[in-house]
Amino acid sequence: MDILERIRQRAAAKLQHIVLPEGNDPRTVVAAAMCAGNRIARITLLGDEPTIRETARREGADLGGVEVVDHRRAPDFEKMAALFHEMRRAKGLMADEARTLLSDPLYYGDLMVRLGKADGSVAGATNTTSHTVRAALQCIGVRAGFKIVSSFFLMAFSDSGIGGDFGNNGSLIFADCGVVIEPSAAELAEIAIASADSCRTLLGATPRVAMLSFSTKGSAKHRLVDKVVEATRTVKARAPELEIDGELQADAALVPAIAHLKAPGSTIAGKANVLIFPDLQSGNIGYKLTERLAGATAIGPILQGLDKPANDLSRGCKAEDIADAVAITAVQSQARQASR
Repeated sequence: MDILERIRQRAAAKLQHIVLPEGNDPRTVVAAAMCAGNRIARITLLGDEPTIRETARREGADLGGVEVVDHRRAPDFEKMAALFHEMRRAKGLMADEARTLLSDPLYYGDLMVRLGKADGSVAGATNTTSHTVRAALQCIGVRAGFKIVSSFFLMAFSDSGIGGDFGNNGSLIFADCGVVIEPSAAELAEIAIASADSCRTLLGATPRVAMLSFSTKGSAKHRLVDKVVEATRTVKARAPELEIDGELQADAALVPAIAHLKAPGSTIAGKANVLIFPDLQSGNIGYKLTERLAGATAIGPILQGLDKPANDLSRGCKAEDIADAVAITAVQSQARQASR
């Protein structure tokens, strides 16, 4: 059974309520039908109801069990807009601006999540990552103890292919590959802590975190190496129970024989299942190379650091990708509820 199938089964075991704000997108409508039909989650679609129903008819999608809401005509719209205004008034948001923003289904959907009217949201099929993340930040906010939202990719290798022995049964967390461009040492530490939590949630495994660099244990001297060393120290101070080491080159993090030579005595080297890249450039390049050259499946970007789950999609996604994002969001919600 692959990692995605395990995540789908976990999502189905305790159904969560996920809102899909981009209801006027045909892929989203099909995905909503898939999720309801396979009992992955309870789904609410936001958008113009006649348009959504016509799209479902045209696509052959059965929306039985799917709630369809035109949020602009919802009975609670004015109450939600007033609440959002109250939340953001200190930031200078005016009442009419709050109403305008809540007319955007991403904002309305994420406010549903904040208020407990839904357990999570998935968007980005027709919206940019920056817009999707901004709506989540303003409506849901960051998790207690965190200052930033970051992202990760779940990289899954075939059991029989290249990489099947890496990570946790061929699955690894790569972060951050999609949101934080040039993290400071403190931000890199926060990305590592959040990614370790994501490893526990989605892989069901004890995280073994490698802080990556072009240096291993002082083999090179540079301010970029110093940042990774400082971030590693910060993680150890904030989360002393976490298994983490750095700075490590990627081969030392993943290959036991090389780890023995470059980082003898390290409990992480050669066994890492969470790879923390020093910046977005290296992370984005790394996941794409792994996907294209090693044939890994790249699942994400998946957001982390929010108070409640909200996830972004690639605008090139398929309906199946949206359904998988719903399952991941549902499992994140289960974990957040269990930790409260």
